[in-house]
Amino acid sequence: MRIVSLACSNTEIVCALGCAEFLVGVDDHSDYPVDVVSSLPRVGPDLEIDIARVADLRPDLVLATLTVPGHEKVVERLEASGLPYLAPEPTSIDDVYDDIRLIAKHLGVERRAEALVDDMRAELDPPTHALDDASPDRPTILVQWWPKPVITPGRHSWATEVVERAGGRALLGHEDHKSRPMTDDEVAQLEPDAVVLSWCGVDPAKYRPDVVLGNPRWRDLPFVKNERVFCIGEPYMGRPGPRLVDGVRAMREVVEAVR
Repeated sequence: MRIVSLACSNTEIVCALGCAEFLVGVDDHSDYPVDVVSSLPRVGPDLEIDIARVADLRPDLVLATLTVPGHEKVVERLEASGLPYLAPEPTSIDDVYDDIRLIAKHLGVERRAEALVDDMRAELDPPTHALDDASPDRPTILVQWWPKPVITPGRHSWATEVVERAGGRALLGHEDHKSRPMTDDEVAQLEPDAVVLSWCGVDPAKYRPDVVLGNPRWRDLPFVKNERVFCIGEPYMGRPGPRLVDGVRAMREVVEAVR
């Protein structure tokens, strides 16, 4: 079977299912597993996928996504081209499990999906590391998808669940949306206990906690005074796939450091 993946999460799911040999092309951002993706043809960045290049690779299935804003236009072009595709749009951890099962079904490895989901559930599902929702000891975490303006997840985001299952409370986790921008004044008014940088499309080595700590509007807030600004790479928070397990583990360390 020949698979072209247009999203990092899909690439990582295919490999976690033991089907790396099916991949014949990936998007420009897929960077893991390195030993798999380093030698594969690239078909462009997420919003500028070269559909002709995808077609030239003669895929039996294209794995697109609807989690990246603007990627719906890529899906429209896939539809127009007649290429067979899947375009998951997970908003929860349970959705991620379902997407793994769906991809596995198309690859003919359903049993591997159940094993992978079971492994993920063992780390993600039990609330043993989380406090009761009503507990005042649950620190409020502002996850930054982007710094200027601040963009943070709402209720319909697996990242909010990552925070909650790690024992924290996402700052806008009660709001009915996937994510939204916030003003500096709004952040100051809500006064999160900690900030976690998970900037999308940025190498984690280039994250800038000083951008947060140096914001004059926030200088009197406890999370700045106590330097409670942490970095969890976008690969572990922003990709709806197997490495969310690493995201929860890292978020637990943040929660314990803040509590």
